[in-house]
Amino acid sequence: MDIEHQPGFWNRISGFLLPQSGRAKRRWLFGVIGLLVIVMILVGMVWSQEPAPFSVSDNAANKLALVGNNPVTGAVMTATLITAAETLLNKPGGYLSNDVTPPGIYLDNIPNWEFGVLVQVRDLSRSMRESFSRSQSQSTEDPDLIISEPRFNFDNTSWLFPATESEYQVAIDRLYSYLSRISDEADVDAQFYARADNLANYLLYVESRLGSLSQRLSASVGQQRVNTDGVGESGTVESTPTQAESVIKTPWLQIDNVFYEARGATWALTHFLKAAELDFKEVLANKNATASLRQIIRELEASQRTVFFPIILNGSGFGVFANHSLTMANYVSRANAAIIDLRRLLEQG
Repeated sequence: MDIEHQPGFWNRISGFLLPQSGRAKRRWLFGVIGLLVIVMILVGMVWSQEPAPFSVSDNAANKLALVGNNPVTGAVMTATLITAAETLLNKPGGYLSNDVTPPGIYLDNIPNWEFGVLVQVRDLSRSMRESFSRSQSQSTEDPDLIISEPRFNFDNTSWLFPATESEYQVAIDRLYSYLSRISDEADVDAQFYARADNLANYLLYVESRLGSLSQRLSASVGQQRVNTDGVGESGTVESTPTQAESVIKTPWLQIDNVFYEARGATWALTHFLKAAELDFKEVLANKNATASLRQIIRELEASQRTVFFPIILNGSGFGVFANHSLTMANYVSRANAAIIDLRRLLEQG
């Protein structure tokens, strides 16, 4: 007779797995809970790893292979936008900003990183729809980008009816369709125009985002700021009167949120500008602006260096402890200043 068919075999097994005494049951229950907590912590640590950078040229070649077409102007930026959006959905743990169950619900670093990437994805998709795909302001909008751009602006925390992931996937699918069409020699209706004014318009969005991030990062230690809202225009009228000076300080619990949002934004922007260097190669060469763009990329790459401390430190700036936010603000502000100069250079005749 097999041992599992012997009398009392399953009773002994159930007695081992489900102890009969009250004290043994409590120990068993606490052991299971402790094991679950450890598993969730380990999973959370894996999910909290920031995605690695990727080669925009190799990525474009892979995306073009999927749609079966050859390299064309605009393919690198479009493919890079697709991959940045796909990274939000397909990285370890998937998209976490709308998670309502553990361990995703208690993780906040990566959701803020996701939001930083998402803002850059939204800005580039808007530029794709309004500028890059149109020859002039009176041109019709691309049918794929008409659908893709607003889908990326869907609520980033919706988890059901519909889920954020489903809306973003529709946007990604439309970008694949746009990539296929612009790389198809027979389809003359889909275009990507690599012009200096189009790139300058996109950099205006970038300039505004980085300026805001720089200010929020610098506010980690608190700043006495003079109100400069009306500088340069004597007739400026505000809807609500403001003080001439104010103290701006990021709340302590939000310091790491701003930091990781900046990490996500600079991660995405680094790839987008590398793609722009390839797609706008002739434009940048004509303006003698290639070196300027490469320096911006260097500053953004420096912001992606590994953080070797487990928490985001908030020292006083000149104190004993480091201040990671001020370090990040340094790279962001320098990149922003260089973008302002590059945009002005592109706007010159």
